[in-house]
Amino acid sequence: MRGLRDVAYGIYERRVERSLPMDRLPRHVGVIVDGNRRWAKALGGDANTGHAAGAERIAQFLGWCDELDVQVVTLWLLSTDNLGRPEPELQPLLRIIEHLVNTLADTGCWRVHPVGALDLLPAATAQVLKHAAARTATIDAMTVNVAVGYGGRRELADAVRSLLLEHASRGTTIEELAEILDVDHIAQHLYTRGQPDPDLLIRTSGEQRLSGFLLWQSAHSEFYFCEALWPDFRRVDFLRALRAYAARQRRFGS
Repeated sequence: MRGLRDVAYGIYERRVERSLPMDRLPRHVGVIVDGNRRWAKALGGDANTGHAAGAERIAQFLGWCDELDVQVVTLWLLSTDNLGRPEPELQPLLRIIEHLVNTLADTGCWRVHPVGALDLLPAATAQVLKHAAARTATIDAMTVNVAVGYGGRRELADAVRSLLLEHASRGTTIEELAEILDVDHIAQHLYTRGQPDPDLLIRTSGEQRLSGFLLWQSAHSEFYFCEALWPDFRRVDFLRALRAYAARQRRFGS
């Protein structure tokens, strides 16, 4: 029965892919990779088993994005809130993330870019992220933002802090800055500065909220919520998300 089901899914997957209008696909896809713990619990495993399975799915997902010429992918792997989890869960998760980031960099296929408050992370984890960014910086390929220690409110606070420090170094007064400040000034200090804003944001596991993911950048994004837990997320699920995105009439500012 499983063989027949796989064949049927394969046929359906190809049908969905053929229906995609290639000129209406997103340039930047953001993903909240949710459901690892629930996936593991359903199988009688612990959280680390789920996180490891989720990490294995990520390389596959990036390959799917490459095939469809996505330019930027942002993966939310660890929030600032999750940094407060008990050490017996947090430390193994950090090791899994470090291994994943090293593996992505080792492929030489993508430009790895850390997105998050690295100063909140353990020194070893921050070093892995910085090293991966440095050794993939010249790769002319899809950018993979790995959001580790990321929170949308923290990003905005960091952006404003960076903006104030920059202008203070130039001798700009607060009054002068207030006169000229606009949204572009803040955008230039976000973690994703220089990148297109996400066209499509996907969250797996059935939860229908953003939880602070890319708060500023998602002002005009399209959202797609998927019931599949992240380790079970298949290529056909991704194609369905793209199909739904392509079918929408995007409304910028309304």
